[in-house]
Amino acid sequence: MVTDDLLKEFKDRMHISHSGEDSNLKQLLSYSISSIKGNCGEFNIAGESDIDVRARELVFERTRYAYNEALEYFENNFLSEINSLGIDIALLEEGEEDATF
Repeated sequence: MVTDDLLKEFKDRMHISHSGEDSNLKQLLSYSISSIKGNCGEFNIAGESDIDVRARELVFERTRYAYNEALEYFENNFLSEINSLGIDIALLEEGEEDATF
């Protein structure tokens, strides 16, 4: 779910001051959240953990690429960050599973 706070944070980062594109930006953010979760695993987009902050950064970068119609370059340019985040999320999930036994 894309909140108004998340939208504002993205717009501030992109220096977008008008509201004419808000619904499009929310849709792009939503698609980016789904994409990063699909590639890396679950995270809390509003969270403050290291994983959540790194995931939010990737969501913003992917949304920036989509907004600028350059999405085809995103994965190659951020492959290291995507892989690193995915590994860290998998290790965290594995650690949580081990803790329940």
